[in-house]
Amino acid sequence: MGLKDNIIAQKATCFSSLELLTPALEAHFFPTVEEASRLSISCYRADYSASRIACAVEDCDAHLINLNVTDRLTPEGEIIIDLRINHRNASSVARSLERYGYTVIQTSSEDGDLHQEVAAGRVAQLMAQLNV
Repeated sequence: MGLKDNIIAQKATCFSSLELLTPALEAHFFPTVEEASRLSISCYRADYSASRIACAVEDCDAHLINLNVTDRLTPEGEIIIDLRINHRNASSVARSLERYGYTVIQTSSEDGDLHQEVAAGRVAQLMAQLNV
């Protein structure tokens, strides 16, 4: 019995040290991917189904990279789920999730500002070519 108690104490110590590393853990569980978007959706606990969410994402020819149920709640008491998909534009997936009955709270791209910089650079190159 003494050894088992020590294992439980060691696990408790590990979990308490993990709580201190939360930002590092987020980077570990959500590594940066170039071709990816994040979505936050909400639903009531009784309506939550990971397989339905995956089907809604796959209906748009996208792959679900991460699915995390958070401890956050909406003012209505719905749970918030964070998703990451392998498409830069998450609008079609957002529409699909809404058809399945989920509320889309937020969408964002992994490299949001990079798209604007690339587009601005290409427009500048086009304008330079047109002036020649």
